[in-house]
Order: sequence, then C-alpha cells, then structure tokens
Amino acid sequence: MSDVEASGDVPGLEVLAHHACFDGSLRFVRHHSDALGVPATFGVFLPKEALAGQKVPVIHVLAGLTATQETFLIKANALRFAAEHGIALVAPDTSPRHTGIEGEDDVYDLGSGAGFYIDATSAPWSRHYRMETYIGEELPALTERLYALDGTRRGIMGHSMGGMGALIQALKYPGRWKTVSAFAPICHPSTIPWGQKAFDAYFGGDPAKWRSCDPTLLLRSGHTHPSTILVDQGLMDQYLADLCPDALEGAAKEGKQALELRRHAAYDHSYWFVQSFIADHLTHHARGLSA
Repeated sequence: MSDVEASGDVPGLEVLAHHACFDGSLRFVRHHSDALGVPATFGVFLPKEALAGQKVPVIHVLAGLTATQETFLIKANALRFAAEHGIALVAPDTSPRHTGIEGEDDVYDLGSGAGFYIDATSAPWSRHYRMETYIGEELPALTERLYALDGTRRGIMGHSMGGMGALIQALKYPGRWKTVSAFAPICHPSTIPWGQKAFDAYFGGDPAKWRSCDPTLLLRSGHTHPSTILVDQGLMDQYLADLCPDALEGAAKEGKQALELRRHAAYDHSYWFVQSFIADHLTHHARGLSA
C-alpha cells in the first residue's frame, strides 16, 4: 500500500485487491465519491518506477457499455506495454452503482454500466450520474494524491462508449489531458439510438445539451485538442453504422484538428481488436507524454 492508502486520510478508502504484475502493481480500490454521492471503484496499474517513488505519466482508460473498472485492464493487454513505457493506468467504473434510482439496472444501455461519461442534468439521474466530473476532476486528483503520478503528463483513451468519453474530455478540457486516443468510439451520439436514448434520459430531452457531449458537434463548434488524436476503427465492427467515424473525420478536417483515423479490414468491435493495436496506442501516448 502507498503511505496515503495506509493513512486512513481518504474517506471510505479500501484496497479490494492487490496483484504483482510486470514488476509493478495492479490494484482495485473503493472510495467514497463526492461527485457521484456513492462509493466508487477504480483500478490502477503502477509500474515499478512509481512503486519506487518516481512520478510517472498516467493514462486514464475508459471502458464501454456494460463494462467495469476491471474490463480494460484485464482484456486490452495494455499492462505489459504500460510497464515497458513506465506509464501508469487508471481505470474508472463505467457508471455509479447502487444509487437506488428506480430502473437503473433494467437495461444495458441506460443506468448501471452506461454512464456515458457525462454529467446528467435531469432528475433522478442528476444526483449521482456525474461521470464527467468524476473522471475529469475527482479521480485524477485522488489518484495523484495516492500514488506517484505526474498530473502534468496525463493522457486519456477509451473503447466504444469509453472512446466517446475520452474524446469529450480531451476536446472540452484540453488542459487536463496531454494525449488522447480511442478504439471504435461513438463519434456522433446525438444522431443514433444509443445516444438519443441516454441523452433524453440524462438531459431531460433537451437537445441543446447534447452538443457538449457529442465529439463531432464539439469539433464543429470549434473545440480542438493540441495533440494528434489517434482513432482505430474495425471495418467489420457490428456497430459501425452507429459509431459514425466518417462524421468525426469530416468535422476534424473542417476544424483543422489533427486526427489519425485508421480503418482496419476484418476487425470487429471486440477486445480482440483492441489487443491488436493497443501497443500502438501506448506508444502514441508515451511519445506525447514525454514531450
């Protein structure tokens, strides 16, 4: 445990699991979240340099619908490459849990496991579903207090819904994140059933609020990130029509946002796809975070 983990200074902090991994440490931690109003759980991989007290770069990794704080860390094969680069990984859960909101566990694409990394503004969701604030403010502050992480060298990446979340964070808050990448992100959620269902519930049916949570619309409204955004997309992805990568590419071109959108024949939406290109993403972040 870190000194702060062991000190008891963080309310509700509990280390749920602790594993040696690639000469570093993989941990799953629960704490009370002020942003969410309920206990929250995250995973963190600390390379050996961080365990020795050396401040290291960090990438926040966001998983997709129905996933948890374990999913990306277990399935993406990212830890071996993070260890090689001396980079920490922080993985939040995909939503608040056990809030008591009626219906939050009824369907896979709304409520538990489907926080969409936004701050809800409509009751009953607005009291707890504040993932944009949690992953953008509370979680970085907490993990950089607990561990030897360098907040000036912080990146963000994600898969599917998590790729959307990574793009939203990077475009809205470029000062928080030095690098950004995504696998098969939901690029234009305000135009597809997934996004419209979530936005109707979380924003009370107010389309004007969608604009701040749609990567394509953010680019069209002038939001940019100073780095090159790396996106990988499989052309056999079963959700390709709903992901709208062409819309993101067009908006990036219009807004002069540097974007490397790589399309891959034969690849689907699964973590087999993510595993195939994760090394490139860690290299992309490592270069940007060392600059």
